[in-house]
Amino acid sequence: METFRFQPGETPVLLSIPHVGTMIPPDIAATMTPEGLTQPDVDRHLDRLYHFAPALGIGFLTALCSRYVVDLNRDPDGAMAQPGLDPTEICPLTTFDHQPIYQPGREPDQAEIDRRVGAYWRPYHEQLRSELRALRDRYGVAVLFDAHSVRSRVPRFFDGTLPDFNLGTGDGSSTAQPLVVRLMNVLSASERYSAALNGRLRGGFIIRSYGQPEENIHAIQLELTQSTYMDEDAPYQFRPDLAAEVKPSLERLLSVVVEWAWQKASGQRRAAYL
Repeated sequence: METFRFQPGETPVLLSIPHVGTMIPPDIAATMTPEGLTQPDVDRHLDRLYHFAPALGIGFLTALCSRYVVDLNRDPDGAMAQPGLDPTEICPLTTFDHQPIYQPGREPDQAEIDRRVGAYWRPYHEQLRSELRALRDRYGVAVLFDAHSVRSRVPRFFDGTLPDFNLGTGDGSSTAQPLVVRLMNVLSASERYSAALNGRLRGGFIIRSYGQPEENIHAIQLELTQSTYMDEDAPYQFRPDLAAEVKPSLERLLSVVVEWAWQKASGQRRAAYL
């Protein structure tokens, strides 16, 4: 069973979209509530929004399975994804609005959780780890851009409305500061969108695990509010009009990441980028 899609790129940059998947295997779906099957917390349409990335030479890794099957941005050992937030499980039991995902008595037990980690979580992370190391070995540097989206208001976790662009670097631990400065310069130049660095969203398990600047592997998380490109309420439609407005900012961000990575690269550049 295919659980992710991967396409290698031609630059030292990898785009990861771990929460975009909506596939739920039938045996798991049979145990879920109607609210769980609606999947209100999925990062819908991000693959469509970032469709320009391959043209920049960026490789991409996207999940196919829903985060309700297993959350790829959580630690299977149970450590908090971001300290200070209300924790959610690697196999979530409730939605962000505290609605049950499973029918009473049909929640996954430890054996089922272990099975899902092996079948769905581990393959994604093995591909992610392998590709970042391959990029670093080839170019001398690798940069992971971990793309997420979030409703603009999530009372379970945050008071009020979130900024449009929420850049996280694990409180500065996951990437080099000069790259962060360049990215924030792009975001601060926008008159349309608000932005925050390591604010209420500072980065989850993925960037905290793979961001190792001392080993020339850098990782950045972007949480984009869904109100910038889609309807936040069911049926969660993609909004081409909104997406057309926000895409230039995303393209500038990723272009800066690619430019910075090439400046740090020591490996062989492909002819198309000479």
